[in-house]
This record gives sequence, C-alpha cells and structure tokens, in this order.
Amino acid sequence: MLENWRAKVKALKREVVAIALAARDPRTPWAARLLVLAIVAYAASPIDLIPDFIPVLGFLDELLLLPAALYLAIRMIPADAMADARVRAGNERLAPSRAAAAIIALIWLAIAAAGIYFAWGWFSA
Repeated sequence: MLENWRAKVKALKREVVAIALAARDPRTPWAARLLVLAIVAYAASPIDLIPDFIPVLGFLDELLLLPAALYLAIRMIPADAMADARVRAGNERLAPSRAAAAIIALIWLAIAAAGIYFAWGWFSA
C-alpha cells in the first residue's frame, strides 16, 4: 500500500513539472500562472505540512492538497498547452528551492502569528 502511495506521489510531482512548464507557455492565462507559481513553490519547497519521513502521514499533504490544486490549475491551462508541457516534462524533477522554502516558512509563521494574536485576544477578553 505504501509503495502505491509513493507511486501516486511521484506521478503528482511529474504533473507539477508539467504545469510548471505549461505556466511558461504564452497560451497560459496569468491567473493560472499565479496558481502554478504557488503550487510549484510548495512542491519544490523542502518544507511540508507533514514531513515525508513520517510513515503514511508524510505523504498525505501531497495526496490531498496537491491533487486539488493541480486539478484547478490544469482546468485553467489550455488543453493544447498542457499536452505540450506533459510531453516536455518526461522524467524531469524540480530541484528543492531555498527561496520557496523561505516563502513557505514565512507563510506558516504569519499563520502562526495570526493564530496566537487571535487566541491571545480571545483569552484576555
């Protein structure tokens, strides 16, 4: 079962490479490009919601969040641009990005700070 999940995660990561290539295509609208940027930043970031080394649970974010975001992005990208990108994607991989990791870390810190701020206000009232 775990190997099946790993195979699905690998296929999802191939789709991420394909949408990254499709985002560079001039036929792709700007809204799709922004969504693809967010997806690729998360997929290329070494920081995950749930670390991958945790058995089974480590792949849940890739199996739940990425497919939903990919589905939306693929629907926004023209079919011919997506088909061309899938052909070009082949076996390429996204290299981990320190910039993407920093952006994801800042987003999580902002969410944590907002949670603490609102919790503090709730408990002090």
